[in-house]
Amino acid sequence: MADWRDVLLVDGYNMIGGWPELAALSQIGMQEARDRLMDLLADYQAYSGRRVIAVFDAYRVPGLGRSFVQGKVQVFFTKEKETADECIERLVGEFSNRRRQIYVATSDLVEQHIIFAQGALRISARELHLEIEENQKQVKKAIELGSISSTRHSLGDKLPPDVRSKLENWRRQ
Repeated sequence: MADWRDVLLVDGYNMIGGWPELAALSQIGMQEARDRLMDLLADYQAYSGRRVIAVFDAYRVPGLGRSFVQGKVQVFFTKEKETADECIERLVGEFSNRRRQIYVATSDLVEQHIIFAQGALRISARELHLEIEENQKQVKKAIELGSISSTRHSLGDKLPPDVRSKLENWRRQ
């Protein structure tokens, strides 16, 4: 069955450089910054319902051109001599469909002019950061008020807490 959800393509190193928390982590180690970004994007995906794909320039890591899933977020490391912008442009072409909207989170407005001309919507690093922070606040508030509806996750409400915890851990992996 085809996946008709909206897609968010994220230029990973743009976000790491544009978010103070991640920029500070990158000074300690780039892997820590990437892992934290993946955690934030996995939570965002769960809350927004959008399919999230993070793209990284592979010149910073070994294993050029690989793709894998981490915490329900698909991760692409570009091919040799391919920039993240070029990879995102290629992915937009693959995901273009009238039934879904494609969002691109990047700080490289000029480099992405082709995909924006094709109808993809731009989200700046700051806008995505603010949206993720707002989502976190809404989830926290809903948990505190006990207002998370069981209509959406009725099966989860029937499971014991330890089983739900294990399932949540598996979802994040």
